[in-house]
Amino acid sequence: MDQIKNLSPLPIDRREALRRLFETGAPVLSLAPMQDITDLPFWRLMSKYGGADLYFTEFFRVTPHYVPEKNILRSILENPTGRPAIAQIIGNDLEAMARTAQVLERHPVAAVDLNLGCPAPVVYRKCAGGGLLRDLPRVDALLGVLRGAVQGAFTVKTRLGFEDAREFDALLEVFAKHRLDLLTVHGRTVAEKYGPHVHLDRIAQAVRSLPFPVQANGNVISAARAVDTLEQTRAAGLMIGRGAIRNPWIFSQIRDRLAGRPVSLPTGRQVLDYISDLYEAVCTPGVPEKAQVQKMKKYMNFLGEGLETREEFLHDIRRCSTRDEFFTICSRHLDHGREMALQP
Repeated sequence: MDQIKNLSPLPIDRREALRRLFETGAPVLSLAPMQDITDLPFWRLMSKYGGADLYFTEFFRVTPHYVPEKNILRSILENPTGRPAIAQIIGNDLEAMARTAQVLERHPVAAVDLNLGCPAPVVYRKCAGGGLLRDLPRVDALLGVLRGAVQGAFTVKTRLGFEDAREFDALLEVFAKHRLDLLTVHGRTVAEKYGPHVHLDRIAQAVRSLPFPVQANGNVISAARAVDTLEQTRAAGLMIGRGAIRNPWIFSQIRDRLAGRPVSLPTGRQVLDYISDLYEAVCTPGVPEKAQVQKMKKYMNFLGEGLETREEFLHDIRRCSTRDEFFTICSRHLDHGREMALQP
């Protein structure tokens, strides 16, 4: 720890990059971190479709003797987007989390982000991610240790609480004690997972009460929903995950809507082209075809929800095993010139 603490200070531009982004006056649009989904190849593809203003890595799962995974580090070291990248960490071991944060800061990151929101049982049952929200003293201690360890920007992504949105009142008091540079609020509890309701009033509460920027996250599935979320919360930005996988044009559509320009919708064939681009981008050469198709099914689970024929599409996609079968199904549903809103 001592050797890491004595490393030289970060360059001024690295410490200021995030602050400057949020001082532009325009809402910042971020790509959410999604494990095994929003990886380096997906970042590269997103930038082709207009892209986000800010990118968060998949989480680094920190344990006592942890060494950051090379495949996630590549997103930072080879960042193809031209936009700032934030390294997200998850865990509960104070010393290991501080050590890992300092190691990650030696790479070209705009900030280190703490995940307090992952609702996956395999994570929260180990008192990490959203599971930490059941132990506010531990959250307080972890925030203090990380704020002391991180030289540059330190950010947090959280849910409203574990069981009940009313838990957010006490959580806000903890956040207010620490000099965060950004808080991203997913407007659901861990128990609510990805349910239909997002507590925008709670995000607005965070915006009003905290002295640092707050991003809104949760169910931003269209440009209209994005503007409505911004108007109701007054958040400084939006974080989008599933909506961007389903509709890679969403960042450009939001910018057009905010600027008063017409919002263009993709045709079925353009969506089909996106799927083809996605296949080529995220599938690794040399990997068996069946494994490639299985990986694509992760993305199709999100995209399929935006199709009028979603039930049939997802039923067939989940049962295919070859590239030809996969694209035959996609063509059957998308080889047309009609515009598509790509909303569930």
